[in-house]
Amino acid sequence: MKNPLKVMLVFGTRPEAIKMAPLYHALKQSSDFHTISCVTAQHRQMLDQVLRVFEISPDIDLDLMKPNQDLFDITTSVLFGMRDILRQHQPDVVMIHGDTTTTLATAMAAFYAGVAVAHIEAGLRTYDIYAPYPEEFNRQVTSKVTRWHFAPTFFSKQNLLAEQVKEDAITVTGNTVIDALYWVLDRIEQDTGRCFAVSSFISERLPFDWRDSRFVLITGHRRENFGEGILEICKGIKELAQRYPAVHFVYPVHPNPNVQQPVKKILDRLVNVHLIEPLDYEPFVFLLKHCHIVLTDSGGIQEEAPSLGKPVLVMRDVTERPEAVEAGTVRLVGANRLLIVESISELLENEEAYRLMSRAHNPYGDGKACGRIIEVLRNI
Repeated sequence: MKNPLKVMLVFGTRPEAIKMAPLYHALKQSSDFHTISCVTAQHRQMLDQVLRVFEISPDIDLDLMKPNQDLFDITTSVLFGMRDILRQHQPDVVMIHGDTTTTLATAMAAFYAGVAVAHIEAGLRTYDIYAPYPEEFNRQVTSKVTRWHFAPTFFSKQNLLAEQVKEDAITVTGNTVIDALYWVLDRIEQDTGRCFAVSSFISERLPFDWRDSRFVLITGHRRENFGEGILEICKGIKELAQRYPAVHFVYPVHPNPNVQQPVKKILDRLVNVHLIEPLDYEPFVFLLKHCHIVLTDSGGIQEEAPSLGKPVLVMRDVTERPEAVEAGTVRLVGANRLLIVESISELLENEEAYRLMSRAHNPYGDGKACGRIIEVLRNI
């Protein structure tokens, strides 16, 4: 009988943690693997929220977050931190996710240490290394040192094949975020006490009947939208709020001062705009299920919302997730006030346009991505 494969999962941000959590639990349940969880805490507070929700106690915590850190700080801290961790634990495989600075620096550290890399959510591309920045650069470089590429969609696989990645190194799995989404929603809806607690938590923060009112759920925090972009976004939201006083706009505001300052300056006094603190994953997902429209510059929400039948307007000029755009459930509006106002107005006023975008068509998987990943690992 062969020894369990020693697998180390490394992640550092809230989105990574959400998408790695179901895989972590699936690995822990199997005797075929010795699973080690390592967090860099690139985002401390928001990461910890997700760890609590998914009941994960990391084996290793580098605790790297510092005030005013930049990409230089994070990259070098992760690189040096992982050097020592890899020497100490000597895993057979390092599993990383997506396109964060933690992902890039961990991939580099594993490559230098001679440890094989498995990349979850591999193959996403815009082919513009400045959009999104620095994520597109991160994921392209990460692919160069990856041994096992777990691509969420056929599109992602095609990107990797075009870059001369061998086909036998690529597995199309679906996206683990759908596994996480279904896991959390099922847990809320099957537990009366938990459902009541989550609903009460939301109601304490929103002064309207969010279960029966039309509301737009907003997330906006991308680095490339800092400055003029976030100002345009806020001006668009203000115009919409004034045009549609019966519609509510719910905006959990990212703690970054580059987001907080312009958002509060422009939107703070509008009666139907509700600026709240960032939400834990459970209440956020529950709000996502009940909202009418999603306005976001996030990556993961482009995958989650279509599975719940929610139209998504993406405040970017390009997306590495073209599948939902082709399916018609996602539309690119950029950080463009006019396009934001025009697109949301159409969805609020035109029932047919809304129906076409809200088709519950999810090109990102069936909630069984983790099982496909584990089957590949079993055959290593």
